[in-house]
Amino acid sequence: MGTHATITLEETDDRLAIRELIDAYAHFADRRRPDEQAALYADDGRTLVYTDPAALKPAQVLTGHAEHIEGFRTLSEYAATMHFNGQSSIALDGDRATGQSYCLAHHLLDTEEGRTLLVLFIRYEDNFIKRDGTWRFAERKLLIDWTDSRPSHP
Repeated sequence: MGTHATITLEETDDRLAIRELIDAYAHFADRRRPDEQAALYADDGRTLVYTDPAALKPAQVLTGHAEHIEGFRTLSEYAATMHFNGQSSIALDGDRATGQSYCLAHHLLDTEEGRTLLVLFIRYEDNFIKRDGTWRFAERKLLIDWTDSRPSHP
């Protein structure tokens, strides 16, 4: 995070490509396209899910495309989701990069008691890798900083 006195065209392209990767992740999640969402990862890419950001160990780890596809399919339990991406920062280092981004993930759940809105306040800590000219997630740490749940009206 900082100001850039000069920025190369290649750095601009890389930053835009990484931001598009972050946004594609949210888009494919909301459209229930787990195969395409998993394809945003390197072949050996991992997701570490922390339901408590102070925890020393993740609550869940997904590695490789098959595990990611199965993990992303769980979003189908919700009537709808909407992931709204906020600010992000990216530090480039050749064909590798790190970043942090924020997301408000809205989940509508229909139950016998009625509809519930669950909002997750998520912070992603990412490691990216560029292979064959394409940026992918090497590791995505998903930290749920806090949640809010309330009845929702149709």
